[in-house]
Amino acid sequence: MSGRPPAQPGDPIAAIDTPALVVDLAVFDANIGAMAQAVAARGLRLRPHAKAHKCPDIAVRQIAAGAIGICCQKTDEAAVFAAAGVRDILVTNEVVLPAKLARLAALARDARIGVLCDNAGNVAALQHAAAAASVTLDVYVEVDVGARRCGVAPGAPAAALAQAVAAQPALRFAGLHCYHGGAQHLRRPDQRRAAIESAAQDASESRTACERAGVSVSVVTGAGTGTWEHEALSGVWNELQPGSYPFMDADYARNIPEPGALRFAHSLFVVASVMSVPARERAVCDAGLKAFSFDSGVPRVHARDGLEYEKASDEHGVLAVAPDAAPPALGERVWLVPGHCDPTVNLYDWIVGVRNARVECVWPVSARGALG
Repeated sequence: MSGRPPAQPGDPIAAIDTPALVVDLAVFDANIGAMAQAVAARGLRLRPHAKAHKCPDIAVRQIAAGAIGICCQKTDEAAVFAAAGVRDILVTNEVVLPAKLARLAALARDARIGVLCDNAGNVAALQHAAAAASVTLDVYVEVDVGARRCGVAPGAPAAALAQAVAAQPALRFAGLHCYHGGAQHLRRPDQRRAAIESAAQDASESRTACERAGVSVSVVTGAGTGTWEHEALSGVWNELQPGSYPFMDADYARNIPEPGALRFAHSLFVVASVMSVPARERAVCDAGLKAFSFDSGVPRVHARDGLEYEKASDEHGVLAVAPDAAPPALGERVWLVPGHCDPTVNLYDWIVGVRNARVECVWPVSARGALG
């Protein structure tokens, strides 16, 4: 982690060194509160996915707002959040290597730790690691409900694996993990709705099969920022895992919302400075390929008409200036909405929180680079 944060609490916004990852705290808090209230009103549990922010300070705020705990994706991420005092962590991934299993089991001495499983061979390895550490691990059977990534087939295969988990003395069968990642960025509401209706059938079939096999299913967990309302209304899921909703990003903004759906606003920006205006139609800022993840396209210029982020090189972002727009001045700040928030956050050591034109807080992205 860099020893030099880009700002200090109390600084004016104009003093933030660029490029910097900046959160508008008023919007951020409103997003967190709106999701927490909406999920609670439906009688469901909220377990936000912390892979989006990798920041314990944010996890603590989400839990204070009503979340039961968090998700993360890696054992090293889980260790960071556990060290910060988060006491209910679900690793929404399969963990198979012995060293990772040992780390995961050690964390369960001080926190409730869950993990996914989609293979009977992994059950024995999880049992061995938990028994060696004298702990109990929560194990969720991951069901492939349409993402075609990890996961056991729905129905009888899911039930058989649940039975295998439930038979292990150091493992606790905690429920079914049913996440359709591919549905999150389907653009049309009808596409997202149809995808989750299909996923709900698979999840329901798997729950029924487990219960017929004598394994009670207390939790069906999953969902994301793009589809959470569909899972919430399904009657199948009782725990939701949205991750991007505190921040939002340019790619989520491309989704056409359902009529009347709860909307979340952009709170996360990369703030950059104009470093060159070499031509009337072109300006260059100091945020390029190393400042963003470009897997979901270029960033979008926020609240500045006539500027468009056109292309990037390692340390330069080229801004196209519309013919009817005033070119930016040297040193002018541009607020850029990342295309994909999760991997963009992972590029930064610090998140600068601003409110009322001043820096209110500077949070370390403590789980940045936690890939193990």
